Amino acid sequence: MAPPREWQLQTAKARFREVFGRARSEGPQRITRRGKEAVVVLSTEQYDRLVHRRVGAHNLAELLANSPFRETGLDFERSPDVGREIEL
Repeated sequence: MAPPREWQLQTAKARFREVFGRARSEGPQRITRRGKEAVVVLSTEQYDRLVHRRVGAHNLAELLANSPFRETGLDFERSPDVGREIEL
């Protein structure tokens, strides 16, 4: 993948079609505002890889079942809440 291209906001706005096309073909495109990095435009495929989103996960149970954290050994069991005694 080519290194990200940097665009000034005004240029990116005027040439959005090119920014869009390059994000799809060349990789992330950085947009700066007043000389500081502001946002990055990237393809949907790159975004999905970035957030580990699985295509086809339609509900929370399926998402959790396919989570990369499912085999970390964390114990989510709770002891039953039996309440507490209070004085009235």
